[in-house]
Amino acid sequence: MELHNNVTEFILLGLLMKKEMKTMCFVIFLACYLAIFLGNFIIFITITCSHLMQQPMYYFLWHLSFMDPCFTSTIVPKLISDLTDTRKTISYNFCMTQLFTFHLFGAVEMFILVSMAFDRYVAICKPLHYMIIVNRQRCNMLILLAWGVAFWHSIAQLLMILRLPFCGPNQIDHYMCDSKPLLMLACIDTHVAIIANNGMVALVTFLVLISSYIAILYNLQRYSSEGRRKALSTCGSHIMVVVLFFVPCISTYVPPPSAGNNDKEFSIFYTVIAPMLNPLIYTLRNAEMKNAMQKVWSRKIDLLFNVNI
Repeated sequence: MELHNNVTEFILLGLLMKKEMKTMCFVIFLACYLAIFLGNFIIFITITCSHLMQQPMYYFLWHLSFMDPCFTSTIVPKLISDLTDTRKTISYNFCMTQLFTFHLFGAVEMFILVSMAFDRYVAICKPLHYMIIVNRQRCNMLILLAWGVAFWHSIAQLLMILRLPFCGPNQIDHYMCDSKPLLMLACIDTHVAIIANNGMVALVTFLVLISSYIAILYNLQRYSSEGRRKALSTCGSHIMVVVLFFVPCISTYVPPPSAGNNDKEFSIFYTVIAPMLNPLIYTLRNAEMKNAMQKVWSRKIDLLFNVNI
């Protein structure tokens, strides 16, 4: 990597708090991280070992349950370890790697949520053509498209940061290497580029998702009360996930640096809270998923006891 100065490492200021608070936060974030893995693992195995894998909605949820731990793992392990360290350093190369993988997995997750919204739109607005439009080939194409667009978004983000000259202190006022706090250390003002590459991507995607759900809610008028209840239950779960992920994300990347620095607080929501709540949101409000979980895991527990006997 070509450097524009002698910077070989950055110092992450992290979450500024008292020592007693750090111990409590260490326990909380570790518990959240384990909950993210456990919850998404249960959903991943449940869909894999049940008939749900044949349904497009759960096929996308299967991919989302894989992406959540990947996305969180780019940030949370470093955050947890820094809570126990006095000097929170990160090498330049690892910083750039974290930046790239964070935006890659985050963007893939965004576009999977778009694919899930597309699936619900077709299911509710064009039910007679659902199996033709949302077939497995098209689902695979949407997943590949999500990875392709996310990869080029992340590459563009990385190349923009790599070309920046850093002429100030190497202290990042954040707990991770992200583009916005790195831009605040640069000698030149390129916040417009950040808005175009991050803020606008998140904002446009969010508006597309909200528009699709408004169209869905409008078309629900022709459904029976039972049909509306079932559709609203499913769409309600999706909307909760979208709001938890996108609103803090937009609040982080769209405002300019002069608007104040609440990025650390906002980013906790889409890096930790949303991935942890996703499994609960998609299971507690979904009878089909709960039934599948009961069948799959009771079968596995019975098999485990029979093997031990």
